[in-house]
Amino acid sequence: MSNPIRQPRAAFPATVLVGALLLAGCSQTVETEPPGSTSAKVKPSSQATPSWAPVTGTPQVIPAVRDFRRAEGRGWRPSKGARVVVPAGPKSNVADEAQLMAHDLGGLPVVYGGETVQPGDIEVKLSGKGSTANNVPVEGSADQAYTLTARGTRLTLTAPTDTGIFYGTRTVKQAVRAAGGLPEGTIEDRPDRPQRGMSLDNARKPFTQGWIEDRLREIADLKLNQFQLHFSDDQGFRIQSDTHPEVVSADHLTKAQVRQIIQLAQSLHISVVPELDSPGHLGAVLAHHQDLLLHRASGSVVPGAIDISNPKAAPLVDSLLKEMSELFTNPKGAPAYWHLGGDEYQALMSSSPSTTYPQLSRAARQKYGPNGTIEDLATGWLNDRQKTVEAKGKNRIEAWNDGFFSSPRASAAKNRMVDYWTGKEIGKRDPAEFLREGRNVLNFNDEFLYYVLGEPNQFTYPTGQRIYQSWTPQVLRHTQPVAVPASMTGPDRIPGARFAIWADRSQAQTQAQVAAGIRLPLAALAQKTWDSRKPVLSWTDFKALANRVAGPPR
Repeated sequence: MSNPIRQPRAAFPATVLVGALLLAGCSQTVETEPPGSTSAKVKPSSQATPSWAPVTGTPQVIPAVRDFRRAEGRGWRPSKGARVVVPAGPKSNVADEAQLMAHDLGGLPVVYGGETVQPGDIEVKLSGKGSTANNVPVEGSADQAYTLTARGTRLTLTAPTDTGIFYGTRTVKQAVRAAGGLPEGTIEDRPDRPQRGMSLDNARKPFTQGWIEDRLREIADLKLNQFQLHFSDDQGFRIQSDTHPEVVSADHLTKAQVRQIIQLAQSLHISVVPELDSPGHLGAVLAHHQDLLLHRASGSVVPGAIDISNPKAAPLVDSLLKEMSELFTNPKGAPAYWHLGGDEYQALMSSSPSTTYPQLSRAARQKYGPNGTIEDLATGWLNDRQKTVEAKGKNRIEAWNDGFFSSPRASAAKNRMVDYWTGKEIGKRDPAEFLREGRNVLNFNDEFLYYVLGEPNQFTYPTGQRIYQSWTPQVLRHTQPVAVPASMTGPDRIPGARFAIWADRSQAQTQAQVAAGIRLPLAALAQKTWDSRKPVLSWTDFKALANRVAGPPR
């Protein structure tokens, strides 16, 4: 269905479309669709066959298409009189994808139903029954596949789901922007890794709704399909709360703004992954609930850490989790994500946790027996928070790798995804351990995928070139692929990766500088998660292509 919030802020550059129209003069012959076409209805028509300079080479897009079968012909360019044809009608699942593509190509008309597919047209249709509801994110790579055929001056886009159709429209948009059109032949395309995305720290540095929406459009054009929002930390709680208005920072997103962001993301086939971190990184909340702050045996306070042995701690965090779970809604049948955090709990970063935090040690023994540890207590805390969000319908639960511990007394819920970001923490566990345990692991490797403002703690800004040349989804930690059998590193076990922006030194860069700094790394991530094989293009050529397909700054 048509969705006005989905439209980009700027139409496809007029100069590109005008150039295409100038190329597309008209001959006096009429072409019919060659034998074997899958078009629903192609008849001889009075529409003159457009004529243009042939589109040569391979499709110029990021990420590169997985398979292209070249054919003899001029390819396809947007031309005078061209239309987008949707046989299934204006209320079909693919109507909004067709409308967006028509808009991106400079305002092509969209026609529906039994219209004859004429020379120059783009036909858009589902290849299956289209059983998924409109704009419901899909999880498998096969459900994200699409086919594009440029033949006889016409373009046909088919896919099993409207997600696949959407990715096909992004290929058309990029190819026209980069090379004026698509070469003659057939594209068969699908991602290697089903989960591909970006994570934003909106807690330490508040980003505007407009900036976030621009990034959603940017990552959607790159066929990235997840957006993680870290909205609470020591420096700020950045979403309106009605249950606990006292914890909300002055600069925050209203619930209405969050709903608009979610609506835009869904229309772009992006899943939103909210993150309310605990039991650490709760400083903004605890500033108004200081009785729940964690204390050392010496009496000193641990900033940002909640005392998980305090019986009032869980009700406070659960009330926020319930409220935010109700805000971050998901379409019926869609995967419903939630990130529990769980990282850098200061009680577990001490050289002697039981001595430094005797109240936690006592609570652990009371709950888990004489051998109970603070790690067990922290595991139980996250398990309970998971039950809270699952009761609100969340069914894709994640936590950072340093929130998972090995113990015979308490273990993390088996269905929780491990988001592996570092191997430097105290008590670090090799990602191979998680894979051997049967857990799925999402790649957040801080050697490649962490954009930390101000570059503290020996971080350096990641480059697109390093990701493009040296990283793959199997490189979970440091710089080498994880040492496990290949059967444990496929898309079913390492489903993908996210590029993370962290605002540790929030004033180190402006929003515009962040947008510029992440552009090429995001493009490189998109390429390496869509196809983890060695890229065909050199970095120099890939960078040049990225500049062509990106369009004007957003």
